[in-house]
Amino acid sequence: MGTTAGEMTGSDVAEATPLGVVIEIPSPLEDTLRAWRQRYGGELSARIAPHITLVSGSTTDWDAAARHVHQVAARASSFTVRLHGTGTFRPITPVVYLNVEEGAEACGKLHDELLAGPMRHEVSYGYRPHLTIAHEADDSAMDLAQEELKDETMSFTVDSIGLFGIDSTGAWSLREELGLGGPTR
Repeated sequence: MGTTAGEMTGSDVAEATPLGVVIEIPSPLEDTLRAWRQRYGGELSARIAPHITLVSGSTTDWDAAARHVHQVAARASSFTVRLHGTGTFRPITPVVYLNVEEGAEACGKLHDELLAGPMRHEVSYGYRPHLTIAHEADDSAMDLAQEELKDETMSFTVDSIGLFGIDSTGAWSLREELGLGGPTR
């Protein structure tokens, strides 16, 4: 027997697939940041490559979401990110991060454009581009990270964004690296 309007069976509901779009950090800066994440945030933080999240969520139509990410990347231009000093989301969320001092506006524009399509969802807090150093570490480690890294500065050029999904092991993995200003599909 078929379903009528207003009725849906479990097989009719599309399953949501996690999706993230991030700015990956180039070497050798990536190595330095990973070491800091290990020191202040522990093994769990170090296993996740340092990155700046542009959008994270889920989609029921991966292909449409990926096409949208391609279109946003194609319209964007390369820009410089300068990380400087530390900040925290405590007491709301136990996170210590490096501030995106230069390039925050470009990150915000990418974030807004990515959410203006099939990845649209409600966000609990305003978008603040940052690079997490310690997450859910003990307070003394987060205090130490915030103090010791408060004068650190590093810069790099962003000329691509990474489209990530969850792999068969349950870990985030890069599906595509998309050049900014590149062709759409």
